[in-house]
Amino acid sequence: MDGRVIYHDRIRISDKALYRDDGVHLSDLGNDFWNNPFPVPHEWYQPGELIIGGVLSQSVYNFYEILYKEQPSKNVFDVSYMVPKFYQHVLTLAFAVKEVNENPNILPNITLGFHIYDSYYDARMTYRTTLDLLFKMKTFVPNYKCDTQKTLISTIGGLGHGTTFHMADTLGLYKIPQFAYGSFPPMESDARQLPSFYRMVPNEAHQFLGIIRLLKHFGWKWIGLIALNDNSGDHFLQTLEPLLSQNGICSAFTQIISIQPHFDNVDEMHDIALNMYVKIRDNKVTILIVYGESRAIISLRLIIFLPDPTNKENTSFKKVWIFTAQTDFISMGLLKVWNVLLFQGSLSFTIHSQNLPAFKAFLQSIKPSQSQGDGFIKGFWEQAFDCILPNFDVPLEDSDMCTGEERLQSLPRSLFEMSMTGHSYSIYNGVYVVAHALHNIHSRRSKQRGMGKSERLKLQDLEPWQLHTVLQDISFNNSAGETVSFTDQREVGGGFDIMNIVTFPNRSFLRLKIGWVDSDADDGKEFIINEDMILWHNDFNQGMPISVCNDYCHAGYQKKRKEGQKFCCYDCTPCPEGKISNQNDMAHCFRCPEDQYANKKKNGCIPKTINFLSYEEPLGISLASLALSFSLITTLVLATFIQHKDSPIVKANNRGLTYSLLITLIFCFLSSLLFIGHPGKMTCLLRQTTFGIIFSVAVSCVLAKTITVVAAFMATKPGSSMRKWMGKRLTNSVILSCSLVQVIICTGWLMTSPPFPALDMHSVMEETIVQCIEGSVTMFYCVLGYMGLLAIASFIVAFAARKLPDSFNEAKFITFSMLLFCSVWLSFVPTYLSNKGKSMVVVEIFSILSSSAGLLVCIFAPKCYIIILKPELNNREQLIRRRM
Repeated sequence: MDGRVIYHDRIRISDKALYRDDGVHLSDLGNDFWNNPFPVPHEWYQPGELIIGGVLSQSVYNFYEILYKEQPSKNVFDVSYMVPKFYQHVLTLAFAVKEVNENPNILPNITLGFHIYDSYYDARMTYRTTLDLLFKMKTFVPNYKCDTQKTLISTIGGLGHGTTFHMADTLGLYKIPQFAYGSFPPMESDARQLPSFYRMVPNEAHQFLGIIRLLKHFGWKWIGLIALNDNSGDHFLQTLEPLLSQNGICSAFTQIISIQPHFDNVDEMHDIALNMYVKIRDNKVTILIVYGESRAIISLRLIIFLPDPTNKENTSFKKVWIFTAQTDFISMGLLKVWNVLLFQGSLSFTIHSQNLPAFKAFLQSIKPSQSQGDGFIKGFWEQAFDCILPNFDVPLEDSDMCTGEERLQSLPRSLFEMSMTGHSYSIYNGVYVVAHALHNIHSRRSKQRGMGKSERLKLQDLEPWQLHTVLQDISFNNSAGETVSFTDQREVGGGFDIMNIVTFPNRSFLRLKIGWVDSDADDGKEFIINEDMILWHNDFNQGMPISVCNDYCHAGYQKKRKEGQKFCCYDCTPCPEGKISNQNDMAHCFRCPEDQYANKKKNGCIPKTINFLSYEEPLGISLASLALSFSLITTLVLATFIQHKDSPIVKANNRGLTYSLLITLIFCFLSSLLFIGHPGKMTCLLRQTTFGIIFSVAVSCVLAKTITVVAAFMATKPGSSMRKWMGKRLTNSVILSCSLVQVIICTGWLMTSPPFPALDMHSVMEETIVQCIEGSVTMFYCVLGYMGLLAIASFIVAFAARKLPDSFNEAKFITFSMLLFCSVWLSFVPTYLSNKGKSMVVVEIFSILSSSAGLLVCIFAPKCYIIILKPELNNREQLIRRRM
């Protein structure tokens, strides 16, 4: 049975569409049911050669349950509640058809008509009204067209997800184009199964993008989600919640609300409302996202009202409501007396729309007495203006009667808006899509007729399914100057507007456009928000609302997750040593750049001081002064020796070696200046090698002096062969050979791995050390080791010659100088390694100056003493006298 197909006179309908929930087929209900079906209170029919059907949603009825166990009663519904604002949808369809008929450039000589029904937000009534569109004129006979004057070419509807796809179940069988004007979840699988289905709204994905971008823009991370208990609500939660988690946002609660409140069990409803109210009232949750059809506002207000009925205004409800495009900001039925201040400062995603001056003029002309055939206006007029609409053919007798002269512009916006809403704009564009599609077909046929083809020109004979060939490629500019076209998924391109709702005590409000979202827009324009234009709820004192699980972690702290709670709830712990956080609510602390270090509060970085031994600091000035002073003293000693070059004491101690040693000591003192100042490439190359070579020459001179003393003593022995080595040959050989080895070591060092300047940013936290890297540490210690080897050799030779006769012997002084020299450089190595930065440089300069000064003092101080202070001892007799 489920797959049966019924055929009636060329019209095909699936048997499945005529089944009810209990499995009973409608063909078994009897002739009386079909000939006299239960009435549809609201419809508006305007005849035309081609009819555009409309299934809109304005009234809400409480329908009785039908079990199909007996003949159904015609009294299938109870009290109705009308949504006055949605009467604009009805008027928009009528206005668009009127505008097309009056436009000579679209469908000339063809009159469009319309047939509008109310779906009543009910699946059964949606099926019923859809079948009425297809088959009804005076009697209702499914699968038969009972009047050739009614040529249904397309339909517009519906507002909600349920209504839309209930219509599609039937319309898809006949391939009649259906243009949905409401916003609902993207159902790709359904769209593939419904090839006659078109959406006059953008893809829902743009709205999800907008919600995420909006929350991230304002830093809202702890939000509440409110959705209807239907398929669209489930889809919303299943899609949005993973996106929230991926973007660091948590839902504090997810509240499912009923589409239609039930009043049969007040106590149970009160308990449910109280439980929801506690969650919504949570002070930490400032942001509430509401998703669902417009009736969700009714349930939402009841949830807020029932636990505290005395506070009808709820003006102190400190929240930021974010409404999706499905939820229109409405006031209806018994709730219209409530104030709208509850939603002050709310943000709303709306279908993009433009104001049309002609539409506003059309609304201003609406009067009950001039709206023939409009089955919607009576209920709207009476509910909106709170009066009774009389029969205008008889005089008014009751003060509660409507005059019929009331104006729509006098109504508060919560009841009716004079500017075209997003849903109305979609309906308006839907009518024009049909009109332009028909016009394109008409133009194509006219062109074929002009070419001699015999195809008839009558659009009245056009089958609805034939529109699909042109609809996918349709593109035109509407009267607002905007381009209307479909994407590959048969939905209108574009995005959503973001509105700020500003409310007033007289139950009116304004929508301020503060931005938009469109993921298909150019880079940088996918999401635009003008924060300065937003007017928040008064309780926020116009400051930006904050919605987080706990207070922000301030700079200098990092987040630490609380066990067993959502990741948006966390503790704050100080940053570890050496790391900072310079913004609120940072997940992890981080290290400063290498040239900076963390301050004490760990919330910022301080530039490191450049550390090197400078001529401008006291220590640098002192060491440089000391080096220059010693070099000057050495120069004076040299001048003294040159002045007294012919004196016995100068001659007796090898005058040439003395001059060489003194000159070398001058360079030794001056070499320390290479270690002061900003290290450069040349100073790093010359620093250690110059010091090593000069000191090797100095120690070689000392060694030559010592060897000369020993050789001179040995040469005095009868028959000694040492006499031929005496003189400059021996000293020059010792100095050149010993110095040459050091030169070779230094040359190899510079050729293989030379020293270079570098920045050390890690040794000292607060400093950037500018230093010379030795390049090869091995070569550096080879230089020091060889210099130490020469010093030890000098010490051994001098120590062995210390008991030679005093008149020829300065070995004792050389012994002390070498002992001091070795002591200095032996202590230098561990001290050098244990220091950082300029302290290392200071240690090396001190070692250079102290060891050089030791040589100067120990070797030359006694001689200067005799030359300057005891000249009487500076004679040949004193020098040749031997002490016993």
